[in-house]
Amino acid sequence: MALGSKILLVAGLLTLVACPAEAQTAAPSGAMLGAACVLCHGPDSAGAGAVPGLKGHNKDYLVVMMKAFRSGERPATVMGRVAKGFSDAEIDAVSAYYAGLK
Repeated sequence: MALGSKILLVAGLLTLVACPAEAQTAAPSGAMLGAACVLCHGPDSAGAGAVPGLKGHNKDYLVVMMKAFRSGERPATVMGRVAKGFSDAEIDAVSAYYAGLK
């Protein structure tokens, strides 16, 4: 899949996660939020090539990295756009999810 297609797919998935139906009251789970991550980080979250793995990293490290991507403090082509779609609570949830994977 071409990088442009991946970006569009990630953006579409993030739109669905970021704009839940009004009737939905439960916050999305870390696993649900992390579903879009597999497009670049791989289905086993081990990474691929220049894309790092996510599973098993320290939760606090993942939170710091996601917030740095979101703010632009850590430059990136794709992750900056992806991270901007996450609230602090969502970053916390997805980071906890990936930290728990071994």
